[in-house]
Amino acid sequence: MKNKWILAILLTSALVFSMMPTAVSVQAKEGNNKDSVCLSPKMVQLKTDMQKVWIDHTIWTRSYIVSAISNRPDQKDVLDRLLQNQQDIGNLIMPYYGEAAGNKLADLLREHILIAGKIVAAAKAGNQADVKKLEVDWHRNADDIAKFLSAANPNWQFKTLQDMLYQHLQLITEIVLACLKGDWKADIAATDKNEIHMIHLADILTEGIVKQFPEKF
Repeated sequence: MKNKWILAILLTSALVFSMMPTAVSVQAKEGNNKDSVCLSPKMVQLKTDMQKVWIDHTIWTRSYIVSAISNRPDQKDVLDRLLQNQQDIGNLIMPYYGEAAGNKLADLLREHILIAGKIVAAAKAGNQADVKKLEVDWHRNADDIAKFLSAANPNWQFKTLQDMLYQHLQLITEIVLACLKGDWKADIAATDKNEIHMIHLADILTEGIVKQFPEKF
């Protein structure tokens, strides 16, 4: 009788172990399916493209600041490239929100850049009164951008975008002041922070689009 119980236990154990690879295989397959949804090619492409345009934003903004403060002959060309970047950002949202919305975002971002250019000129001239007035306008423009985006996508919260944009303005200000002082280490540190910050903003925008238009991904 005892031997029969032992045999039954062994047979049950063998049956359980024989089923385990199948269960693990099913779990692995389900896990892979989840990953494939989270990392679909279209989502990866949007994430890559979004990060690139915002990294370009930091690169060409800093390049323009250096050119303007140093009176470099490439100042106009750099500004043209920087302004093109704003259209690139607008173009990136057109497939989801339409041409008019993309151009509107580009216009708001161009205003952001043009105000920044005036701030650089005023700061270089030592005109602090104009700098303060322009900074108020700069933050008003940031509010307009945050309002526009949050109205387009419920996943983009106004306060989150406003905080992100205000921090961006602060980092640009730090770059301008560091360049005026010739404090290149501070300039580099602020530029690095700004780049990381803009990548974070890019990811917020990407995640919002994917959540709003899951059928496209």
